[in-house]
Amino acid sequence: MRVCRSRLLTAAAAALWLAACETSTKLSDLLPSRTNDLFGEKPDEPPATGAVAEIRAEPTSPPLSPPPGKPAPASAPRPLGSDPNDDLSLGKKYYRSANYGLAERYFRRAVEGHPNDAEAWVGLAAAYDRLRKFDLADRAYKQAQEILGPTPELLNNRGYSYILRGDYGRARTTLAEAAAKDPDSRFIKNNLELLDKSSRGRGID
Repeated sequence: MRVCRSRLLTAAAAALWLAACETSTKLSDLLPSRTNDLFGEKPDEPPATGAVAEIRAEPTSPPLSPPPGKPAPASAPRPLGSDPNDDLSLGKKYYRSANYGLAERYFRRAVEGHPNDAEAWVGLAAAYDRLRKFDLADRAYKQAQEILGPTPELLNNRGYSYILRGDYGRARTTLAEAAAKDPDSRFIKNNLELLDKSSRGRGID
């Protein structure tokens, strides 16, 4: 009987951890986006913890008209992420498949080529979180925040990052700041619940 109960508790703990891992890959609600399927999420799936949307932080103003007598360019450059084989799209692909090493490589190439693309920076930070390279994740989050400002969604992601590394004090402070900006966010509420469960498991009030 004790063995059975122990197995049930172990299974429940594993299920909780897997649920947290699944929801943290959903980067889908930071700003209004053109698609809800950015990192593989579907609209009918349960709420996510971390959440970042398809962000176009680089200038998107229309190109100037060519001078008289000069032909117009054939086409404007396609935005980052619109090509399934560009660095941002490949980063998302490998992140979805839990190949965080390759995801990090392509997100890093994306930010090197497009340093003002917040979506690429957030993807890079998330990959670093999964690789437990938290010092590098902090740098990437800082770059994203310089572009976006301290939005509730970005603060929520950083709060989740602190949960992953067991820094519950900073997680609570960051998530509280996020909740103050957006008290109705289901993502922030999920992370606060996860924080409570995680800190209770460690005997931290």
